[in-house]
Amino acid sequence: MSATNFKTENNTYRKLIGNGLTYQIPRFQRDYSWTSEEWEDLWSDILGTIQEGGEPAHYMGYLVLQSQDEKCFDVIDGQQRLTTLSLIVLSILKNLERVVEEGKNPEQNKQRLEQIRNTYIGYLDPVTLVTRSKLTLNRNNDSYFQTYLVPLGHLPVRGFRASEHGLRKAFEWYEKRVRDYAKKQDGDEGVVLARLVETMSDRLFFTVINVTDELNAYKVFETLNARGVRLSSTDLLKNYLFSVLHKQNEHPNEMKVLEDRWESMVTRLGSESFPDFLRSHWNSRNTFVRQSDLFKTIRNKVNDRAAVFELLRGMEEDMDTYLALTNPEASHWDATLRNYAKLLQMFRVRQPFPLVMAANRALPKEQFIAVLRACVMIAFRYNVIGNLPTNEQEREYYAAAQKINRESAVGAAQVIGSLREIYPADEAFKATFADKIIRTTDSRNNRIVRYILCEIERQHGGHDYDFESDTFNIEHVLPQNPENGWDMFSDEEVESMVYRIGNMALLEKGANKDIANAAYIVKQPVLQASAFELTKKLAKENADWKPARIEARQKYLAKVAASIWRIDQLS
Repeated sequence: MSATNFKTENNTYRKLIGNGLTYQIPRFQRDYSWTSEEWEDLWSDILGTIQEGGEPAHYMGYLVLQSQDEKCFDVIDGQQRLTTLSLIVLSILKNLERVVEEGKNPEQNKQRLEQIRNTYIGYLDPVTLVTRSKLTLNRNNDSYFQTYLVPLGHLPVRGFRASEHGLRKAFEWYEKRVRDYAKKQDGDEGVVLARLVETMSDRLFFTVINVTDELNAYKVFETLNARGVRLSSTDLLKNYLFSVLHKQNEHPNEMKVLEDRWESMVTRLGSESFPDFLRSHWNSRNTFVRQSDLFKTIRNKVNDRAAVFELLRGMEEDMDTYLALTNPEASHWDATLRNYAKLLQMFRVRQPFPLVMAANRALPKEQFIAVLRACVMIAFRYNVIGNLPTNEQEREYYAAAQKINRESAVGAAQVIGSLREIYPADEAFKATFADKIIRTTDSRNNRIVRYILCEIERQHGGHDYDFESDTFNIEHVLPQNPENGWDMFSDEEVESMVYRIGNMALLEKGANKDIANAAYIVKQPVLQASAFELTKKLAKENADWKPARIEARQKYLAKVAASIWRIDQLS
């Protein structure tokens, strides 16, 4: 982004809302959604700045605006905060009206009321008595805001949307807090109320980012998300797609149906997951795109009514597959498919998602199962054990997805065969496995080691154990905190060996607790009495436990692993 279409500065609320500037929430931006939890937090922050000895300033976060003329701004991110601040100012005005009606310095307080209204809310036309607001809300909320809240009139409660009730409740919540605050202070309530809004506006400040178009706004979202700031690029995508329809004069009823479908998808996915889902969906059907180019690509490709509807239909078709991969327990897939999805989730591997979507759309169930299994085998070899770079891996999965899209008759064997480049060969896999260290202090790593040992136990002893069972634990033969009896290991060897797979075994929960950090001579008979065949084998074949024993055992486990996590046609 060049400096000409992107700039950032810190502004107080006073500077932000003054100088004749106006703000509008895009028509298709989400409705007002703050509740008492957010209201309470903001009110506490405000009180913290105005009380004696309080903080001199309070940071309100990023505000992303879009404008061509720097006079009227679309609020891309920050609408909940700006709307709530306006409701707070309105609640102060309502209290000033009360003070005037009570006859407390009525002339002076009328002047204060009008000055605050003109500065923070908008200009009241003397003929029509209609306020030309500084803030315009979205299409669902603006009518209630301008008709009832801004004029400080009667607030009806029947026949309105939940978000409109939310606006009313927020105003009423703040009106009570402001009233209680003003009554507790010494002196003229009007002065107290005026000082409240003036101090608040001077001490609340934002980092304001102003962009010139949707593409630059999207890049801002990516930058801020990379810095750990949670913003909703989902809303930006929605605004763009719906603006395409709005420009083509789509019938309002169809717009409503379309919005309901969109909101249903976002609700099922969660707004933070939506961009990830959209990219997986896009790459399963179209040209490959990285997350940083997703919005630009959609803007270029989806630019008319037909393209918008096609995109939505495709997303709806692929959503169940994505949800089954990201939340397997809640899916309607059978046990085999759910287990494979759970493994990908545990491995934290998402690169295959576009291929899985394409395969589920086009292939018979048995062939789809074969493709999903292959993705799990590759994920274990390539990602979990190999820890290899994922950039090229992602492109290989994309190419396989396109192979399915272009050749409707392609079968699982051809798809799997096209993944050879990202399937580590047996010798490379065994060599990497033989040196693998997995620190089980991390809960996810602990689960992975349990899974590995259970699978090898199944292969070696023929017994099927649930790796998530709470009846057994991982026994580190060389203890994580060795005491007496481990002098044969130097400190450096303890550090390098304790989390080697070859040093770990499955052991019944009680037995594991009993031997704890004991010497190997104490552990050996307990290990040999275990029901786990691999654990028995370890104790039977090793009279002592030294670095060479760990290395030898891990090489053996690597050989067995190569026969378990295997795709025959690629080996």
